[in-house]
Amino acid sequence: MNSARSGSGTGATAGTGAGAGAVGANLLAVRSHNTALVLDLLRTAGPDGISRLELADRTGLTPQAVSKITARLREPGLVTEAGRRASTGGKPRTVLRLVPEAGHAVGVHLDRDELRVVLVDLTGTVVGERSAPLDLGAGAAVVVEAVAREVEGLVGEVARLAPDGHPLGVGVALPGPLDHIHGVLHRVTGFPEWDGFPLRDALSRRLGVPVVVDKDTNAAALGLAVGGEGGAFAYLHLGTGLGAGLVIGGGVHRGARTGAGEFGHQVIQLDGPPCDCGNRGCIEALCLAAVARGDVGEAARVLGAGAANLVGLLDIDLVLLGGRTVAADPEPFVRGVAAVLDERARREGAGEAAVPVRVAAGGARGVAEGAAQLLLGPLFGRAGG
Repeated sequence: MNSARSGSGTGATAGTGAGAGAVGANLLAVRSHNTALVLDLLRTAGPDGISRLELADRTGLTPQAVSKITARLREPGLVTEAGRRASTGGKPRTVLRLVPEAGHAVGVHLDRDELRVVLVDLTGTVVGERSAPLDLGAGAAVVVEAVAREVEGLVGEVARLAPDGHPLGVGVALPGPLDHIHGVLHRVTGFPEWDGFPLRDALSRRLGVPVVVDKDTNAAALGLAVGGEGGAFAYLHLGTGLGAGLVIGGGVHRGARTGAGEFGHQVIQLDGPPCDCGNRGCIEALCLAAVARGDVGEAARVLGAGAANLVGLLDIDLVLLGGRTVAADPEPFVRGVAAVLDERARREGAGEAAVPVRVAAGGARGVAEGAAQLLLGPLFGRAGG
C-alpha cells in the first residue's frame, strides 16, 4: 500500500477514464461544505438517484453551483448518470447517483485481545472483513505490524474482485484514553506502556495512506449516528473494558482533549476494589468483576447506575448497549439497565418516562464499521467524523 500515500479509491468503475489515484485524491480534496451536502444527498438517494434540480432545491445552492460540483464528482467516476426522470414541464431530467465502489475505507477495531478489520464502500456497506487474535501488550512494533498485515491482506482479497487502487485511508478505534486530534495514545487502561505512542503516524508511514485514530466507543457512536440513529444518545460498550460514546447535537462529543466518555472510570464505590486505571471502586472494575463471577444481574445493575448518572448529567434521549459481553447475553443487560432508569424516572415523578434502553445495531463489527466512518464521515458532512 506504500505506493498510494495520498489514498485512493478501491475498485473504480470501468470506463470512468480515471485511475485509482485520481479517485482517491479527488475524494480527499472534496471536503467542502457544499460538496459534502451534495454527496450526502446522492448517498441517501441510493441507486434510484436524484436530479440536479432536486439537489439544488434541497441544498439551497444555485443550479449552476450544483452543476459544477457534480461535474467535478463525475470526472473521477464518483458520480454517474442513473437514467432520466419525467419532469412537470420541458425535457426529462437526468438523474445522478453515487458510485459506491468508487472509493473504500478501512475500519480497524483494536481490542485488548482481538483485531478486527473491515473494508466498506462509500455507502458504508461492508465488502470485506477479517479478524485475528491480538495481544495489545505485545508492544507497539508487533501491534503495528499485525494491523498492517491484516489491512493489506483484506485489501488484497478485495482487490482480486475489484483490482483498481487502494483505500482512501484507515480508521483505527481502540480503548482510550488517547488524543484523537494528533493520533497519540495515552495510558491505555491496563497498558500504560502505550503512553505517548504516535499510532496514527506510525501506521500511516507503514501503510502509506491517511490514518485517523479514535476511541472505540466514539467510533461505534459515529457509526450508529451515520446509520440513522437520531437524537442525543449514549453508547455503552462492555467488552474487555467499559466505555461510552456520546452523540449530542448530531455529532460525537469528544470533549476538549478526547476525554469525554471515559465512562468506566467514574467511581461509584469509595474504597472499592482496585481498577487498572489506578482508582478504586470504578464502574469498570465492579462490572467486570460481576461478569467474571457469573453475576450478570449485578453487572447490569452497576452498568445501570452509571447509565443513570449519564442520563442525569446530559439529559440524553436513549441508551444503547454493545460490546462482546453484552452480545453474549443481551436481555439481562437491557432489562437490568432499564430497571435502574425506570426507578430513576419514578423518583423524579412529574410523569417523566424513563429513557429507553436497547442493544445497539452493528454486532461484533460495529466498532470497526464506525472506525471506517472516521474517514467517510467528513466526506458527507458528518461533523462527528
